[in-house]
Order: sequence, then structure tokens, then C-alpha cells
Amino acid sequence: MYLFESLNQLIQTYLPEDQIKRLRQAYLVARDAHEGQTRSSGEPYITHPVAVACILAEMKLDYETLMAALLHDVIEDTPATYQDMEQLFGKSVAELVEGVSKLDKLKFRDKKEAQAENFRKMIMAMVQDIRVILIKLADRTHNMRTLGSLRPDKRRRIARETLEIYSPLAHRLGIHHIKTELEELGFEALYPNRYRVIKEVVKAARGNRKEMIQKILSEIEGRLQEAGIPCRVSGREKHLYSIYCKMVLKEQRFHSIMDIYASA
Repeated sequence: MYLFESLNQLIQTYLPEDQIKRLRQAYLVARDAHEGQTRSSGEPYITHPVAVACILAEMKLDYETLMAALLHDVIEDTPATYQDMEQLFGKSVAELVEGVSKLDKLKFRDKKEAQAENFRKMIMAMVQDIRVILIKLADRTHNMRTLGSLRPDKRRRIARETLEIYSPLAHRLGIHHIKTELEELGFEALYPNRYRVIKEVVKAARGNRKEMIQKILSEIEGRLQEAGIPCRVSGREKHLYSIYCKMVLKEQRFHSIMDIYASA
């Protein structure tokens, strides 16, 4: 049960004990179903669904979603069936697990932007419960975090699919922290040299700009408050993939797009 503890620490903060008990049961079923299976890294396979559930627990999602996350590969990768899931955990959880399994069977091959958009629309149309997509996004996030053990060609294929399909889906659903992480991980995996160069140049160019931006934000906020306008002004650093896309779109070199900070 030591693997469950990482999830337990998250769910203790917002789920009642009866739901935690159900999650513990789902974990045990998933653990036993995946017994003997390993990931490409050599880790026990159960580490993956637990990590997926943790990503969703950090978003404070409901217990049925977390149960389905723990069980999301059981129908596809083990002898367990939809009927088994329904009998043990109810129709709602079984349908979520089956929905993720159906998405896993879709294969994206075309690189054209129009085809990518059609593929995203097809995913949205297939899914009756938006929680299926949330589980799939968490699944893809953990897979991207652990991409290093795969063959280079498989890493590139998964990274491209992530950038063209799953990151835009996260953006469409307003899950910006997932969108950003998928973009950064996908960019690094697909174009490692470009990622490294831009990262180094951004680090060198940053200099005192962060301190300068903070002073500007404080000045703006102070002036607005003096005028009786309640506000909160914040600044964020642009992510590397965002900088790269802007360079490609405008066919510019790095020094022409030095607005590596944005305000909000």
C-alpha cells in the first residue's frame, strides 16, 4: 500500500473517509490486475495509474474520476472486463474506464493542422463525459514526464501527438498548467537541440529583467490603488515553447522577440 500513500496524502485534504475507502479498494484491484506488468523504465506498472490519479487529485477532482484513473488501463491491458468494473465500482466508473480505453485505440498519424483539428473534434465528439478527457490528459502528462526510457523515434511520435492534439485540448478546456507542461515536455522531446538553445539564450537574456518587471508591476498597482481602483497586477515569464512558436510564426531571431515576460 506504500504507493497508495502518495495519493492518500492528497485526497485526505478534501475527500470524506467513505470515498477514500472506495479509492483504496480501486487501487488494490488495479495493483492486482497489473501484477507482473512493468513500464518501459522497468518500474511496476501500477506506478503509472497512481501517478495519473495524483495529477487529478491535485486538481481536486471527484472520487469517481480518481477511481477510474487508477483503473484506466485495466480493461485494455488485463483480463478484467467492463462488467467486472461495473460490478465492483458501479456504472459511472466503468463507463469512464471504458471511455479512456476507447480513446487509447485512436491513432493520430497525420501532421497537417487541419487533420489535427479534426482529430481533436473527433475526440470531443466521442466522449460523453468530460472526465474521460481529463483522465486522458493526466495520463498523457505522466507519460510525457517519463518519456526518457522510450526509443527516440517513439519519443518523437508521442511528443508530436502531444503538441498537436493533447496540449490544444487542455487549452480548450482551460487547464492551463497541463497545457503548459505538455508543451514544454513535448518541445524538449521533439526538438531537443532547439529547446536547449532557446533555454540557454533566455537564461542569458533574462538578466535583471525579472526584477525590472516586478518594479513596473508594483508601480502600476500602486498608481491604480491611489486612484481608488482595486486591482492585482501580476507578471509571468513566457514559456520556451511559446517563444519558439512566436519565432517560427514571425520568422524572427530571438533578439526580436525579447518580451519574455508578459503582464496580466
